[in-house]
Amino acid sequence: MKNKKPFDFLLFMTVLILLSFGLIMLFSASAPMAEKESGNIYYYINRQLVFAAIGMVSMLLAANYDYHKIGRKTVWVLFLVSVVLLILVLIPGIGSEANDSRRWVVIAGFRFQPSELAKLALILFLSFNLARRRRPLDTFFGDLMPYLFVLGIICVLLLLETHLSATIIMIAITMIILFVAGAKIRHFIILIVPVVVTIVAVISFTDYMTPRINSWLDPWSDPRGSGYQTIQSLYAIASGGLFGRGLGQSMQKFLYVPEPHNDYIFPILAEELGFIGVLAVLLLFLIFIWRGIKIAVHAPDVYGCLIASGITALIAVQSLFNVAVVTNSVPPTGVSLPFFSSGGTALILFMTEAGILLNISRYSTYERI
Repeated sequence: MKNKKPFDFLLFMTVLILLSFGLIMLFSASAPMAEKESGNIYYYINRQLVFAAIGMVSMLLAANYDYHKIGRKTVWVLFLVSVVLLILVLIPGIGSEANDSRRWVVIAGFRFQPSELAKLALILFLSFNLARRRRPLDTFFGDLMPYLFVLGIICVLLLLETHLSATIIMIAITMIILFVAGAKIRHFIILIVPVVVTIVAVISFTDYMTPRINSWLDPWSDPRGSGYQTIQSLYAIASGGLFGRGLGQSMQKFLYVPEPHNDYIFPILAEELGFIGVLAVLLLFLIFIWRGIKIAVHAPDVYGCLIASGITALIAVQSLFNVAVVTNSVPPTGVSLPFFSSGGTALILFMTEAGILLNISRYSTYERI
């Protein structure tokens, strides 16, 4: 395609700063847990550095691969592979379980989280098919239902894994992509009732969500049980104050906050770097979202606009969701913080998605910074 420009330098630098910041915080937050589990304080950071290197290569390759070449065959293969992997997760002996959750498959000795691939697959699948429509999204059953059916397949498999957070993120991404593609407000009003009923049903008929709801409403009702994680998280955030205890000086990471290297890395960041550090991280995410929206608005075609919207929505929703969970603004559920939490699958795919966004920016019509 003609008129290729340099990619968005501000977005590129924002991703690099987020990645660097995340690696520093991961080392600080994970050291006590790593020493307890493996006797080596560098266990988690060494793994994450490898994944970060792979992610950097993937991002640069994606940034230089014309997104227009991501065609019908690619999006269908990605979608079907994601569905198959999500099914494999549910099969005993193939799916891997950790922390009472079955969300991984083991491939060649490495644990892989299919839900992370499914997020990208869903974004590309919806974007490709919506971009090639010849008529607007006027009717709910005739126009929107096929895309909601695709979403439903993914969501059912995720709910069977008891992966409610990923289900909510998938729904949010889909709604944003459909809205950008031209779905009417009345369509979303129609969807409110079934979505709310489904979420309430999942919460009501699954044993694992009931104590989480109770701990969200009153963590102190069970401070040594279901409320423990929330209480320790809030202790860490509150003790950080304005400027924090100092990098590496957290007390709560010494096996008080569960999963300090993973879903609950943000409270450790708040404790060590304080309110100023939290603002800096949130500002970086806001810059990422701002550049993503700008790229989507100025994309040269509908396909690029929808992909950029979906990727930006993913980073925005997931980062907001993580912060909401650790601050007890929503019931606790497992959701990682992009670019910060430990996990190879998520980091590599976040970097790849950032690369796709950078590639779209090369064809977008706006002034570079």
